[in-house]
Amino acid sequence: MLIWLGSGFFIVQEGQQAVITQFGKYHSTVGAGFNWRLPYPIQRHEAVRVTQIRSVDVGRDSIIKSTGLRESAMLTQDENIVEIKFAVQYRLNDARAYLFESKSPDDAVVQAAESAVREVVGKMTMDNAMADERDQIAPRVRDLMQLILDRYKVGIEVVAVNMQQGGVRPPEQVQAAFDDVLKAGQERERVKNEAQAYANDVVPRAVGTAARLTQEAEGYKARIVAQAEGDAQRFSSVLTEYQKAPQVTRERMYLDAMQQIYSGVNKVIIDSRAGGNLMFLPLDKVMQAAAAGAAVAGAAAPAAAPSPAPAPAAQAPAADSRARDPNRARERETR
Repeated sequence: MLIWLGSGFFIVQEGQQAVITQFGKYHSTVGAGFNWRLPYPIQRHEAVRVTQIRSVDVGRDSIIKSTGLRESAMLTQDENIVEIKFAVQYRLNDARAYLFESKSPDDAVVQAAESAVREVVGKMTMDNAMADERDQIAPRVRDLMQLILDRYKVGIEVVAVNMQQGGVRPPEQVQAAFDDVLKAGQERERVKNEAQAYANDVVPRAVGTAARLTQEAEGYKARIVAQAEGDAQRFSSVLTEYQKAPQVTRERMYLDAMQQIYSGVNKVIIDSRAGGNLMFLPLDKVMQAAAAGAAVAGAAAPAAAPSPAPAPAAQAPAADSRARDPNRARERETR
């Protein structure tokens, strides 16, 4: 009797759960450690690994005779066919449900995965499934699989859905054409990126140039307006003075104009009819102006040309002759 009762002791390893049944009906679930149950045939136990990550591949290359397509073939929203291969990783979260709620829970995982992926891909176009929304297939399949398995209460938790290399691809009959399409798309993206980089380089410079021209135009506008207003105010003040003394204002305007005109002329103009024995000629300024003109002419002449005579020596007699002509005219008038 003691031996029979002692046969009810058992050890559950770490990472396992033991499901105890009584006369074939579920009784309880115990965790890791040293446990006891009623001896056989009253109670039995079955250990199940609940922390182990299990994996199953979905999308095999076997050909379906009725269609001539692989099992991995899926129909898209735009009625094209793509082939998808992926692996599902899962683990148990309820040992009782895993043993009693489904006859073959591992097959249920495969069927749920195929059903989920066909539903997800069936809501996508072929271009989105192969390019734009390709990365969204795995998380959508995982969420939909978990909903299906929870509905069936099989005690399984989907850990991850991993798309295999080349997981989404067209059938072999049109693989070459789709490769060309992908290359064209990559070339389009490359050209688009180059154009964007060129725009990022040119647009800021154009904006800066436009801002600079705008500022220069504003400055020019302000300067011209200020100058016009100053000229208008000066004309108004001159008009006021002219109305007070027309003759004086006319002579002053005439003298100012003559001074402005002859200020850059290096010639001396003498009124021979004016009386007076004393006359001042600015010979030093005339000599300096003549020397400066000769220096500029000498710098512009080619090096091979013979050097001309010194400018001051050539200009001095002319200045002296011009100075003597008024003196002679005055002596003739005196006689």
